[in-house]
Amino acid sequence: MTASELRPDVQGFFDPATNTVSYIVADPETGAAAIIDPVLDFSQRDGRTATASADRLLDEVARRGLTLTYVLETHAHADHLTAAHHIHERTGAPIVIGRHIGDVQRIFAPLFGADDVTPDGSAFSRLVDEGDKLPLGALEISVLHTPGHTPACVTYVVGDAAFIGDTLFQPDYGTARADFPGGDARTLFRSIGKIFALPDATRLFTCHDYPTEDRSEPQWESTVGEQKRANIHVHEGVSEDSFVTMRSTRDKGLAAPQLILPSLQVNIRAGELPPAEANGRRYLKIPLDTI
Repeated sequence: MTASELRPDVQGFFDPATNTVSYIVADPETGAAAIIDPVLDFSQRDGRTATASADRLLDEVARRGLTLTYVLETHAHADHLTAAHHIHERTGAPIVIGRHIGDVQRIFAPLFGADDVTPDGSAFSRLVDEGDKLPLGALEISVLHTPGHTPACVTYVVGDAAFIGDTLFQPDYGTARADFPGGDARTLFRSIGKIFALPDATRLFTCHDYPTEDRSEPQWESTVGEQKRANIHVHEGVSEDSFVTMRSTRDKGLAAPQLILPSLQVNIRAGELPPAEANGRRYLKIPLDTI
């Protein structure tokens, strides 16, 4: 039996506040499971955090009798705070992210004066790169390095399923932006080519969905074949140069994500909040006139 014939159970959880999709992926034979891209609830209005979204994932893991083996991050997100640290504290499951997270930390830690962040990825439990494999019961998690949106983006392939982060969205919405520091449209195109090299029947699970004028309900699953045929930005026949021109032009008109400043200073710490200051309080910093 080939890897693509192995079919993990995949359950998606949509967070309407951030348009993020978190996942539980499980081996149906052994019950070994991973949580992918969990969300820490955050109210920008009053600075309050909560763990209801992450606890919903943990409750489902418990309800199904699964054994949580990993917390997988596809990248350091700029649009939501990760709950990876909370889940790690609750379960002991290691937090996994792409090895190039150190590049992201080197870019953003100075922006926030985050002297506690060592830019080597050591805030995370395990760093992975192209070709690495992690056991998941009778299944295996294979890693593709798929940068372009950020330097540290990875895709996790589990049997016939691939968790692609922000590299691609649903076919009617297109592709990720590539204008963040360390991002690159040409690199993104080549990373998408790695995903398109997977079998056409491979199920693709995105980290976000933004409903379009033609549909009101969020969606987060497609296939390699569907993306190759119908992705509005990068379907078959689109050249690398034309994609780079489109993506670069489009990115110039995009506003910064609403939560980019709160999220990055938490996410480069693997979801741990900044250390308390002398008065015992923790703060998220908002650098002025920077982005």
